[in-house]
Amino acid sequence: MSLLNATMRGVVLNGPYTINVTDMPMPIIINQTDAVVRITTSALCGSDLHMYHGYQGGEPGFPMGHEAMGYISEIGSGVSSLSVGDYVVVPDNTATGHIDMGVGTYTNPYGPSFGTGALGGLQAEYARIPYADMTWSAVTWSGFEPGDTVAVFGAGPVGLLAAYSAKLRGASRVYSIDHVPMRLERTASIGAIPINFYESDPVEQILALEPMGVVRVINCVGMEAVNAQGEMEQGIVLNNMVRVVAAHGGIGQIGVYMAQNDTAVAPNAERLSPDVSFPLTEFFTKGLSYHSGIVFPGTVASELVRLIASGEASPHFIESASIGIEEVPGYYERFSRQEEIKIYIHFP
Repeated sequence: MSLLNATMRGVVLNGPYTINVTDMPMPIIINQTDAVVRITTSALCGSDLHMYHGYQGGEPGFPMGHEAMGYISEIGSGVSSLSVGDYVVVPDNTATGHIDMGVGTYTNPYGPSFGTGALGGLQAEYARIPYADMTWSAVTWSGFEPGDTVAVFGAGPVGLLAAYSAKLRGASRVYSIDHVPMRLERTASIGAIPINFYESDPVEQILALEPMGVVRVINCVGMEAVNAQGEMEQGIVLNNMVRVVAAHGGIGQIGVYMAQNDTAVAPNAERLSPDVSFPLTEFFTKGLSYHSGIVFPGTVASELVRLIASGEASPHFIESASIGIEEVPGYYERFSRQEEIKIYIHFP
């Protein structure tokens, strides 16, 4: 099946706002610990928009996508705990450069500590992955305990699921901060309190209801954060989190902050600074904690699968579109214009 002359369809970035679907070589087993996955469902993520907008990425032909699931179609001789036909969530092991579409080696834009390999490559029919144990992180990172009040900045797919996770885990009240009406309507549908920062200062809106501040706050926005005028202001969410959280509270961040140098497909990269202002005095005097970083799905997958299988959790509410791979370029445009919330790509 994975022959050297076989091809598959995959999504690549050829420059800012330039997404193409193209034929590319089928991935093959290279190492004994590899597995090849026939992808059944992939998705567009807000992180993909950083590349689409020209802030991240490598050279033209940069493979896109880092969320997928599918069937194992081939395994190396060193893989003992997987079998051909197993249905798996493909691990987003971007920190070690594990994703390989069989289209060559790409230098990871985030530096040598992230190894080599593309950030993703899972918006395609197949992917090769070095096997790892394919075994709700931002909420946990904030130090959350049942009964806490929570503010979630950002109501895209990640922010919606963070708010949903906090509700499932027993938060007394959850505030969801965004400016897109469709997103705010969706967050209200799960019982969270929508806060529109285009209308007035979101911190003042929340403090009017929570005079001491919220106990936990989560950043699901990242480096392309915008202010009430719709202008990019990298540090605004960081500052607002410290303003709104109560003394001895906790902050969790999964919104991506990863600056890089300009490249052919990321000519806007150097407009983003790796350093932003931070209210350290207020952070220190409040006695706050802060945990951020890349989320590794394998560490929580078993718990989430159990919740979904039992019917306790039903995260499908974030979906706004279901498409085929040839429709992807047009839906990147819609996603960038904030006309969609979560887009799934289904393969035959």
